[in-house]
Amino acid sequence: MQYYFINQSYHLKAQLFDEAVNAALNTVVLKAEKKEAVDFIEAQEAKNIRTKQLREKRQREIEVEWKTKALIDQMRRKQRQMEQEFADLETKFKREFPSAVQISNSFYETYIRDPKLKGLVKVSVTQVPEGIYQRNNIDVYVERRVSYTKKAKDDSVRYLVLDDYARGWELVTFPPMRSRELDEQIKSYEEQEKIRKATHFFDSFMSDAEVPATSVIESLANDFELAKQPLKNRVNPAYIKQELKEELINRKIDLPFNMVITEGLNDSVLFQLASFKRNLDQGHAYSTLLFPNSMIKSSGKLSINFPSKTASIFGSMGVMLGSSAALLLVLIGCFTYTIFIILRQKKISEMKTDFINNMTHEFKTPVATIMIASESLKDPEIIADSKRVDRLANIIYDENVRLGNHIERVLNIARIDKGDLRLDKQELNMNDLLAAVVDSMDLQLKKREAKVMMQLEAHHPLVCGDEFHLSNVIFNLMDNAIKYSKDIPEITIKTWNSGHHLHLSVADKGIGMTKDQLSKIFDQFYRVSTGNLHDVKGFGLGLSYVHDIIKRMKGTVKVKSEKNKGTEFELVLPVIKH
Repeated sequence: MQYYFINQSYHLKAQLFDEAVNAALNTVVLKAEKKEAVDFIEAQEAKNIRTKQLREKRQREIEVEWKTKALIDQMRRKQRQMEQEFADLETKFKREFPSAVQISNSFYETYIRDPKLKGLVKVSVTQVPEGIYQRNNIDVYVERRVSYTKKAKDDSVRYLVLDDYARGWELVTFPPMRSRELDEQIKSYEEQEKIRKATHFFDSFMSDAEVPATSVIESLANDFELAKQPLKNRVNPAYIKQELKEELINRKIDLPFNMVITEGLNDSVLFQLASFKRNLDQGHAYSTLLFPNSMIKSSGKLSINFPSKTASIFGSMGVMLGSSAALLLVLIGCFTYTIFIILRQKKISEMKTDFINNMTHEFKTPVATIMIASESLKDPEIIADSKRVDRLANIIYDENVRLGNHIERVLNIARIDKGDLRLDKQELNMNDLLAAVVDSMDLQLKKREAKVMMQLEAHHPLVCGDEFHLSNVIFNLMDNAIKYSKDIPEITIKTWNSGHHLHLSVADKGIGMTKDQLSKIFDQFYRVSTGNLHDVKGFGLGLSYVHDIIKRMKGTVKVKSEKNKGTEFELVLPVIKH
């Protein structure tokens, strides 16, 4: 629809442009012809008063003829403007009311305007399928026709439209597409011009000169006299260029143009302004004959073209093109955003499904262990053995602690999302806290035979933070370093000071990550693919938790990783100085 509307508007503006240029050309050649005639007459010796009177009369007639043509051209332009405004209004109306029906003026005067007959007018509405929608099709008729028909009193255009609920109708009236008064004025001026030409023709025979027929013979003689001169002597290119420029500006065309004057059947060039490429521009050139009213056939031709015509027309349609482009961009943007949201929601849904599966598996293991241990305690033989009872009780306790840790981890993430997590901030020595966390993970490290190197070189290790959550942060980083190592884990823990900040790094030589994986590791539920490592368990919440806790303590998390070479997490926290 946008393309059709723009295309129609462009062709209409191009048509108005062509008509204005052709009118300017015709006016210029008439002026040039008049100037030549005036110059020729002034060059002749006035033999008697009658000759002078005839010359002045002819000058006045040419002036009147030119003014009349200019006036007619102006009125026609006004009519075209009215037609364009009507077409734009009608197009907009039809887009808003596609089912509207045009009513003839005689029908309006006979039935609708007459209160007695208006009740005979009926409207039926039928649903017509149009693609996936239904369009209302309106049929207007009368129950009983009268034997007479009233004539239309004006040229207004009337449409019948339905109301919002298709229960009633109303009439919409548009102003006339053309002005009848202007049409009558144009017709009157054209008839006056015909009468003037006929009067001039008969005046040549009925003049009071000594020889009545000498005016026609003299006119022919003058034409022959001028025709004897070369065309290049009859044409003043500078005058034509100046007049042409003025006429175009009067018609609101202020564009650079190329001009050429040719002669003969081969169009030999007499004068050329700028680079007029006739072979290339022939289809886009405007041409007219020079001296069209001469009784001797003229072979001269004036041609012009506009290199920037298309750009000028599109420039005048700037608002229309801009609004269409903006609408198109908005539609594309909305469509792209919708697709993005759909894909994002699909990804989140898949990640949540994986999270639920992992959580079920993680919860199932300790619950199953507790169940087996509980059932074993029912056995009288086991109850009699205190060592076995203590061992089973320890198993139940350890699995309960494990289950509680899982639950606490999920609850912490939920509190962070809701903004309900409260931090118990206090002064902490990060070197001591690191040592304590590593010591608490001794059994887990020994199980994997992990090698841990600690380089606690921070001279100002005091930070303001929550001991519980910072311990969990370090535990998560250590746990990931153990889980994502193929063979024997090699873990390096460092602390150092830089400016007013404490840096803490946990580095391993595990499977590492790609750049794409690095950009997603802090998203909730996201888990890095472990390849051949099938015993890696978790919910995909650990690193999201680390990022949120460190951020709440006004710190930052940095990650460096290389596929199959290892990963290093670096925490930066502000220190407390005394």
